[in-house]
Amino acid sequence: MALDVPSQLSQHKLPLTAVLAGIFVLSLVLYVAPRLVDVFAYFGPLFVSTAVLVVAVVAFTSISQVPFDPSGGKAGEGILEYVAGPPGFGEGPW
Repeated sequence: MALDVPSQLSQHKLPLTAVLAGIFVLSLVLYVAPRLVDVFAYFGPLFVSTAVLVVAVVAFTSISQVPFDPSGGKAGEGILEYVAGPPGFGEGPW
């Protein structure tokens, strides 16, 4: 049974090599990569400003609700008529 070990190793040479290479690459990445605390310290202001923006958007949307128009008019119809001007405006002789 002791002589059977080399034949077992040669039979599983490729998977064993792949696992060892994977362990080596993972340990190298963990050694070279920055610590998680450093990443949070670098991106901390971005995380905080994004959180403040999300809170502000949620607060403003809950405070200022769009008024409901029971007359059945479409939203923004008044501003469109204002921007378009009176009928026939802009239709000159040119």
